[in-house]
Amino acid sequence: MKKVIIAAAAIAVALGSAASAASTHSKRQSTQVVSEPKQRLGTLSCEVAGGVGMIIGSNKAISCTFKQRTGRVERYAGTIGKLGIDIGVTRKTYMSWVVVNTAPTRVGDGALAGTYVGASAAASVGLGLGANALVGGNSKNFALQPLSAEAGTGLNVAAGVSRLQLQSAR
Repeated sequence: MKKVIIAAAAIAVALGSAASAASTHSKRQSTQVVSEPKQRLGTLSCEVAGGVGMIIGSNKAISCTFKQRTGRVERYAGTIGKLGIDIGVTRKTYMSWVVVNTAPTRVGDGALAGTYVGASAAASVGLGLGANALVGGNSKNFALQPLSAEAGTGLNVAAGVSRLQLQSAR
């Protein structure tokens, strides 16, 4: 009986160690370290809530999906605001950026969370187009380059400085 208890305890310890190693290993795989600057890390695609431009600015809710080059997907939520001319009304708008690192960094586990700032311009009469080039993140180590034009509908003219705030939406 004593041998059975000792054997069961040894198996439990071995299984616990294996489970711990597996969970540590999966954490390491979900975070990728990029040591060379200016590498394409993936694509950030966002849906911006509609709203009204307040002449000298606006602030709208945003929901984003970051698809890494490895295929892993992360979700983010936050706000995007403009300071400058922003006149008109828009419906939902869709934006996409290529995410590039500006310095050696880690990718994954909410690494894109933070504040981004940069230049923006948009216009719409019915269908509209625009672009936003932003730099930021918690360590100011990511650049968001417009992949394609912002697409949306409404009657709007906007130009100025944009501020994007992202939080991980796990």
